[in-house]
Amino acid sequence: MRPFLWGLAGLLAIAGVSALLAQTVDGIDVQAIKQRSADLQAEAQAFVDQVKDRGDAFREEATTVRDGGLENMQRVSKADLPKGPAGPVDFDEIVRGASSNATAGKGEAPQLIAFASLSMPPEALKQLIRDTARAGGVVVFRGFPNNSMKEFAGRLGKIVDRQDDFANIGIDPRLFRAFNVQAVPTYVAVSSDFDLCAGFSCQTNLPPFDRMIGNVTVEYALSSFVDGNGPGARVAAVGLANLRKTPQ
Repeated sequence: MRPFLWGLAGLLAIAGVSALLAQTVDGIDVQAIKQRSADLQAEAQAFVDQVKDRGDAFREEATTVRDGGLENMQRVSKADLPKGPAGPVDFDEIVRGASSNATAGKGEAPQLIAFASLSMPPEALKQLIRDTARAGGVVVFRGFPNNSMKEFAGRLGKIVDRQDDFANIGIDPRLFRAFNVQAVPTYVAVSSDFDLCAGFSCQTNLPPFDRMIGNVTVEYALSSFVDGNGPGARVAAVGLANLRKTPQ
């Protein structure tokens, strides 16, 4: 953007001088022309600076909003969280996951992902979370229902009955966008490590992957990936082995 804006400043200045020089030569005030040219350059520069400053302000505001959101999540008291069968929702695990996702570096994006929603039948969602955790994958939600962390925690607390499973639950709309997930459950097995795009408007460059959409079990999805010998077969095979050797 900056080269374009500097070019705009130059064009404004040139246009102003050309307009003044087009006047009748007799009685022309050279100093007035120079002053007008300087004024136009100053105005153009002010415009450039304003746009630049606004861009910097927007970047700072976006960072502040993200950091503030994470801080608000961390301030939620466990005593205020609804209780499920196994006690309070371990929201610290979800917060750590969200924080890690927001700053994920190279190769830190998950390779075995189950996309889910609280709109799914509770028993089906419970089994999906339990089996995905046993397989070593991550269950990802798009966001908080009605933008309420408390509602999310309350509803999740009635579904998840093993505290260890909270470590395998994440909230990341970027993954939904990266894989263009429009329906849940959706299962994805990625062929290799990849960088998750840090912003919310950029595009993640994805390696080859396998995907299955539909109300099927985690074991069925992983078995299908393995049998299909597609790009996600290797990751699916590891997950399937983990799932079958881990006690119920």
